[in-house]
Amino acid sequence: MVGARSGAEVLDGGAVRQGWWLVVDEEDGPGRIVAGPFADRAEAGWSTGALERGARPVHGIRRADGALAPRPSPQEWAWLAHLGEQLDRLPEDWDAGLPDDDALGTLVVEVAAALCEAGLSLYDATGAGSEAGGVCLVPERDLGGIVVSWRQHDRMSVEQVHGPAADAAVQQVVNRALADVLALRGFAVDPLGGACVVRAAG
Repeated sequence: MVGARSGAEVLDGGAVRQGWWLVVDEEDGPGRIVAGPFADRAEAGWSTGALERGARPVHGIRRADGALAPRPSPQEWAWLAHLGEQLDRLPEDWDAGLPDDDALGTLVVEVAAALCEAGLSLYDATGAGSEAGGVCLVPERDLGGIVVSWRQHDRMSVEQVHGPAADAAVQQVVNRALADVLALRGFAVDPLGGACVVRAAG
């Protein structure tokens, strides 16, 4: 055992095996564990072992031979569940006719993930809470990308309780912010009316 026991541990014959570890990649073999296990990624990043050049946090199981077998962390499983819930908000037929390895389908997942990581939610046009708004994703094969736009809360977009000028101004500002976020995440972003078309970086 390299470090103190963590909340993510698994006991095997009295030895802690699973958790977050700091690993340094080796050119001719598996990564070398320099510290761990830790309760979470943040704790690993703040440990003294992180000062070693090239050290990075990896979740996994430390085998009896000292090598690390990477495994998804509880946080990663929770993130994937959240992302799946967001993707379920897209129209049911958005991927109709797309093969599993289609580049457009992959792009939808990557863009949705980037938006969710920024703390944004996708718009669910038919589900409960549809009045709350969110990010609209419309895959367009003819454009080779996804049309991305913002849908405001019904109070702004439908009832216009603050007037049409406020509705239009907020719409413009948030659409521009979406484009900026996705461009910062490395996607190719082009304006399309008030929205934008997002493509994979060239």
